[in-house]
Amino acid sequence: MKPVAGLAIALLVAMAPLSAAAAEPSSPRSIDVLHYEARLRPDIPARRLDGRVRIDFRVLAPARTLQFDAGELAVTRVRLGEAALPFERTGHVLRVHVPESLRPGSRGQLAVDYAGTPRYGLEFHPERDEVYTIFSTSQWLVCVDAPDERATLTLSLELPAGLRSAGNGRLVSVRAGEGGRSLHRWRLVEPMPSYVYGFAAARYAAASERVDGIGLHYLAIERSPDELRRVFGDTARMLRFFGMRAGRRYRGDYTQALVASTVGQELAGLSLLSEEYGRRVLDDPTAQALIAHEAAHQWWGNRVTCRDWGHFWLNEGMATFMAAAWIEQRFGPQAYRAQVERWHERLQALRSKGADHALVYAQWTSPSGDDRAVVYQKGAYVLHLLREQLGEEAFWRGVRTYSRAHDGRSVTTADFRAAMETTSGQDLGPFFREWVEGPPLPAAARR
Repeated sequence: MKPVAGLAIALLVAMAPLSAAAAEPSSPRSIDVLHYEARLRPDIPARRLDGRVRIDFRVLAPARTLQFDAGELAVTRVRLGEAALPFERTGHVLRVHVPESLRPGSRGQLAVDYAGTPRYGLEFHPERDEVYTIFSTSQWLVCVDAPDERATLTLSLELPAGLRSAGNGRLVSVRAGEGGRSLHRWRLVEPMPSYVYGFAAARYAAASERVDGIGLHYLAIERSPDELRRVFGDTARMLRFFGMRAGRRYRGDYTQALVASTVGQELAGLSLLSEEYGRRVLDDPTAQALIAHEAAHQWWGNRVTCRDWGHFWLNEGMATFMAAAWIEQRFGPQAYRAQVERWHERLQALRSKGADHALVYAQWTSPSGDDRAVVYQKGAYVLHLLREQLGEEAFWRGVRTYSRAHDGRSVTTADFRAAMETTSGQDLGPFFREWVEGPPLPAAARR
């Protein structure tokens, strides 16, 4: 069977929902969220969610109004300490009014009760007794849904007894709850952007192993533990490879779950892929690009995150390129060149219809499939060209310097360029003007 890795990435590019990435670029905020403590009760047959979140924050600037993203959730009560606060909704934004201006440097805790029947952001599959998140965090959690806002998370899920859950960070406990339900408690102790929060729950079969000190967990409904080990058998080597390229080893557990249907989603310490994709990998073990893409995001996207969605290529172009670098490592240079050729063909198609443009967007508000192809595939192709220009040693040293210097931070394209120039000793202004910042060239793209 022919490899389907390119098809999987193409589907991801074309079909991924707008989600948080459809938001406007981030603006100065009056608070910095430090921690979310959420308790959710998903009703799978009713496709409904009830929730409460406590938001710990530090005040950055004097404020009489606090602003959060709340999707289409129905907010029923907001409290600061024990005091109920007035609030209002404008579109997907929740504005909470405080009685007096909060002082910079002070801290507070806001409690928000809410409910909803999300049309997206949370997938319910009653026929499988399954629920899982998909892209839009603010559709199931009231939060600041911006890539440059990082916080820790404690997530408690009230689930029907017998369900197994996957979440961010570490599973702290599973104990009996009310009404025959179980309470699953997850804790993420490293601050992460809210768009990589998420969970999945169902009557999953499971397989686990421990490699290089990492607990690896594989979940699915339709696959046996043996099949799961075959689908994800290269995960440990992927994580080792990406850790070497980033200059920072993976720490903590990593879970991969096959859910009913998704184009693939990276989350903090967790990746969700579709059951159908799992079947493809069983048929063709070389079709690993999507698995590798989501694993690469644990560094590029999760740990090193674009400051706003205008620099989204730093997340997705890098993850697409790094997945191909893994394919090269695992299956040889010819397999890598096949990936590059697909990127080149997609870029040529963009140029032929006048849809090619700079990688950095002034706004990322209603991205089309072509916009996403620029970010994912042109972004990866530009990294390939930069690798060819700098050579192996200088390029990978630059990637490592960039990844280590900005670990746990939000970045812009200028940060990436500076790291590559510093380590290579080259002025990359002409390259970035031609391929990253400037208008498209009229000539055919280089191979």
